[in-house]
Amino acid sequence: MDSKKVAVIGGGAAGFFAALSVKEHHPNHQVTLFEKTSKVLSKVKISGGGRCNVTHNCTDISKLCEAYPRGGKKLRSLFSQFNTTDTVDWFENRNILLKTEKDGRMFPISDKSQTIIDCLVSETIRLKIDLQLGKSIEQMNQQGEGWKLQFKNLPTQHFDSIIVATGGSSKIKGFEWLKDLGHNIAAPIPSLFTFNMPNESIKNLMGLVVEKAKVRILNSKIQTEGPILITHWGMSGPAILKASAFGARELSQRDYVFDIQINWVDETNTEKIYDQLEHSNLQHPKKRVINQKAFLLPNRLWKYLIEKAGISSDKKWNEVGKKKLRILASLLAQDQYAVSGKTTFKDEFVTCGGVVLNEINLKTMQSKKAANLYFAGEVLDIDAITGGFNFQAAWSGGYIAGKLN
Repeated sequence: MDSKKVAVIGGGAAGFFAALSVKEHHPNHQVTLFEKTSKVLSKVKISGGGRCNVTHNCTDISKLCEAYPRGGKKLRSLFSQFNTTDTVDWFENRNILLKTEKDGRMFPISDKSQTIIDCLVSETIRLKIDLQLGKSIEQMNQQGEGWKLQFKNLPTQHFDSIIVATGGSSKIKGFEWLKDLGHNIAAPIPSLFTFNMPNESIKNLMGLVVEKAKVRILNSKIQTEGPILITHWGMSGPAILKASAFGARELSQRDYVFDIQINWVDETNTEKIYDQLEHSNLQHPKKRVINQKAFLLPNRLWKYLIEKAGISSDKKWNEVGKKKLRILASLLAQDQYAVSGKTTFKDEFVTCGGVVLNEINLKTMQSKKAANLYFAGEVLDIDAITGGFNFQAAWSGGYIAGKLN
């Protein structure tokens, strides 16, 4: 078989998986994996609080696609070739067992990201992939059917194929070298951020978690549900992060100043909520409202909401008038908060933006603009909600790019 020279640029999850895939599909090819820093897999190291959220246990491809605000249904061809089940099998075939948590996230049973890093690095050693650290590429030029890579203070190298897996960039400047190759770039902006609420007193409940709430960004179509975490700057948690991902571009255009509406209880009908409050009134007339909750909410949130409704904490149920019960019912169903600003996770920074997807053949991950040029991972305009989905896109894209089809 022909032996070709393949360069993979970027020592993150997608880059490693792409390099390994090349050797799996083309054992005779010479593969060089370039990383501009002195460390590899740095995002794998810190993800999931240092445990590495490898993937998600979602096996339905249609549902899987719904986790990607940028990508969506376009990713069907990607996941039909390599999906979450394939990821689990890949690691298990290398004696790395994964476990599933109640929210569907999957981690190594060791609960250590180093387990995943060690597996990927040892595979590159086994397959004799040439890993080169501290190699910063200054320019890339097509030369006939192949490519020429120019490095800082090093000789130019020639390759038959290139796989770009350089990850996301918070600034458009980080994509200039790809624009020079003729690719269009969707401007990078933050995704997965928490909502700052400088003027809202709910911040005093920091640390409180509501397991099931519904979030709606007013004057938009964005609605999510799931756990909410109250923080000292505002709100976080899966429901908020999901809203930030799906609203990334729209919220950026609003300069992160907007209002949200929260339903705190598993009921959207205000009349039914009011009826349940009335029922508590009849069942527990002599009990204090603060001590006899009408809904399964954390005690501190219940106290906060009844006080927000203008009901003093010493009031008994039979002392609360219908007007105040109506206000409380409305707060439980349609509580509102003003958001002004965001907080991003600097270490686990996720951007939306990158090489636009209509310029990539998503069945092969090859560029439509240039031959023998492939892409994988967050360098593309693909990003997901939390839960292991961003890594899954990296594994899938890297694996398919490595086929060099």
